[in-house]
Amino acid sequence: MSAPATPPISEEVYSIPATYRKMENTHILFWLLKDIAWCMVWRPLGLAMVVPTLGIALVITWRTRVYASELAHNLAIVFWITANSYWMTSEFFGFDTVHVTPTITGKHLALVPFLIGLGILLWYYLVTKPRENREAQTATL
Repeated sequence: MSAPATPPISEEVYSIPATYRKMENTHILFWLLKDIAWCMVWRPLGLAMVVPTLGIALVITWRTRVYASELAHNLAIVFWITANSYWMTSEFFGFDTVHVTPTITGKHLALVPFLIGLGILLWYYLVTKPRENREAQTATL
């Protein structure tokens, strides 16, 4: 008995070239090495891994900039890595507990890029995506 035929997919397909996928996979490797080095307090490796991790994130963001969704998510990742790298650095060099104000420490400054990334995603989901959906509906009427 054969399986019933599935109806054709009417959604747009987003494909990633193999070279881009390899770059994304390498990015994950560098990111994991950075975080493992942070966890193990291996300062030279942790600091060295910031450059390729952030660099590849920027290249991926640039290459996918034509898609609003990809741009928003990849920019959020860039700011996440930036915040994460700053936090790691603050711990490595001991200014994570230094008070910038009576209630804010050096580590808390990592919230700035974290919140920028969150703001980009909120803008995408609350403003850009609904606008894209309205335009798509208008185009099909």
